[in-house]
Amino acid sequence: MSRKRKKKYSKELQIIAVKSFLEGEGSQREICRKYGISNHSVLGRWIKWYNGHKEFKNRSSAKGEIYMTKGRKTTQAERSEMVAFCIEHGKDYGLTVETYKVSYQQIYSWVRKYEEKGIEGLQDGRGRSKGDEEMNETERLRMENKLLRAQLQDAEMENKLLKKLRELRGGGH
Repeated sequence: MSRKRKKKYSKELQIIAVKSFLEGEGSQREICRKYGISNHSVLGRWIKWYNGHKEFKNRSSAKGEIYMTKGRKTTQAERSEMVAFCIEHGKDYGLTVETYKVSYQQIYSWVRKYEEKGIEGLQDGRGRSKGDEEMNETERLRMENKLLRAQLQDAEMENKLLKKLRELRGGGH
């Protein structure tokens, strides 16, 4: 009698598959086929974790725990710094959550807003605006510069990975 082993998935694959589903790239079954996930209920569980502000377990290490972090109030400068940190670290949302003690959903949302609208996307448009929270022009430019450097570093890292992948697939062409 053979025993069926539980298939293990990397944190990266889990996030890619969830985002793929949430962005409408296919049904749960189609996404499972595309990424080699054993069952659509596995993907469904990941989607619940993702939407519940929980960090994915990294199946390749024993220490990854699922936890929930409550969001907190932040200034635009803090949000900019966190987005830069997240981008510099290959969009490692879990590391950013741990480092800055914000919720997964907050940092994910800020990165997305920054990518769509730039630094202005990180302004908090709720309620009355507070003058002391606003950045002056020099601070805004410094923060924008830091964010752009982080994006450049991320793009360079992605290019290196793609080159390596091409080498492995094509024998170095």
